[in-house]
Amino acid sequence: ETPWMPRLHTPQDVERHYRETILPERTVFIAETIETPFAGFMALDPGGYITALYCRPRGQGTGSALLRHAKSLRSDWKLWTFEANKSAHRLYEREGFVAVHRTDGDNEEGLRDILYQWSRS
Repeated sequence: ETPWMPRLHTPQDVERHYRETILPERTVFIAETIETPFAGFMALDPGGYITALYCRPRGQGTGSALLRHAKSLRSDWKLWTFEANKSAHRLYEREGFVAVHRTDGDNEEGLRDILYQWSRS
């Protein structure tokens, strides 16, 4: 649960949306650790967007490992994250992503968000 994130859909609807819409059109990587068989996942869009990055538990290096893998596959990536998701900002900025655009919440959740971009120098 994320206190700043409104719940607009049931967990079943979210799962169905990912299974039927998001995942079939993207390359998905799943992270595992000895302690956590499903530590996280990342979905990559062929157009250069990281469309999903989720890790649980957070702070264990899983997100960094997934992002490093994405960066090994191509020389530039973009991703959106909510302005309120401060832990994501820290991760992306630590991994070399730079905020390039902000919105006032023109998304389904009505939350301000930030477009981050990374390019290999």
